[in-house]
Amino acid sequence: MKLFKTAATLAVAAALTATTALTATAQTTSLRIQTHFSPETLSGKMAKKFVDDVQTMSNGEIQIEMFYSSSVVKSVETFDAAATGILDCDMTGGAYQTGKNPAFQFAGDLMGGYQNPYQQMAWLLHGDGRAALNGLYNGYDMEFIGWWIPGPESLASTKPIRSVGDFKDWKFRSPPGLATKVFANLGASPIVMDFNEIFTALETGIIDGADAANLTNNVGLGLYDIAEHTNFPGFHSMPADHLACRKDVWDAMPAHHKKIMEVGMDSLALHNATKNEVQNAQTAKDLRAKGVNLYEWTPEDLQVYRDAVQKGWTEFATTPEAKALLESHIAFLKDMGAMK
Repeated sequence: MKLFKTAATLAVAAALTATTALTATAQTTSLRIQTHFSPETLSGKMAKKFVDDVQTMSNGEIQIEMFYSSSVVKSVETFDAAATGILDCDMTGGAYQTGKNPAFQFAGDLMGGYQNPYQQMAWLLHGDGRAALNGLYNGYDMEFIGWWIPGPESLASTKPIRSVGDFKDWKFRSPPGLATKVFANLGASPIVMDFNEIFTALETGIIDGADAANLTNNVGLGLYDIAEHTNFPGFHSMPADHLACRKDVWDAMPAHHKKIMEVGMDSLALHNATKNEVQNAQTAKDLRAKGVNLYEWTPEDLQVYRDAVQKGWTEFATTPEAKALLESHIAFLKDMGAMK
């Protein structure tokens, strides 16, 4: 009996030692992240899914506090807020940072270069895109973690947008960057404003329309309560929302935490693209039933737009980093046969 007690005592002691060792070696990561999406939109719900996935996969070792609707700083200021320690990570998009370097345009949206999210993700995952992007991001004390791409966006407008000709004198909310140049060359009047100012600007007539998001997220923003015209399928823009974290925060994370974050973003990308594809098709039906006008552009008008975009690429790529990223995208598109 004494032998059994000794064995049991040793077993308990061993278990306690193992538990103590696990506790001692466990590391925790706490992240404050801001997104420009509101929690009510599809993208906001997908961001919450990412948070839940990462916290579950890490068994609670990674804790994320997500700030929605750019509630800490303006959308365009999120990157700097993360880089300077106000936040830890930025979950907006690279194209917001074109004022720093035009290369950020090619870190977020080629505006018609890729036809769907899967092509663009292929460059990231199989065309050495992640390393190429970090060649840019690391120079600003940030680490690029991953993309999530809802798919081609649709414009929202209080006026018809049936063709290129309808862009003449069309005042619209534009994100900063290449979009302003391309649309201005086509006769439109772009006005750069924060993502969360769009609804009020449309409602008060400051703008005629908006380059905001895809059909489903536009509905979530309430844009089609005011704007009765849109285009579908979308073609003009397919921005990749990114996750980027301050480099010292990223470097301090254990390897398995980094891998969980990367895998979490890859999972988000797949779920986001497929969910949006299904949802946008249903949204299109719902909008038509409500009397919203959905326009599908002719191949001729689409070509006019794409010619303007490719001209804009070369005009916008004015730094070595921008030229390098653009060349990487073009080479990949040509290798896939998606561009001549």
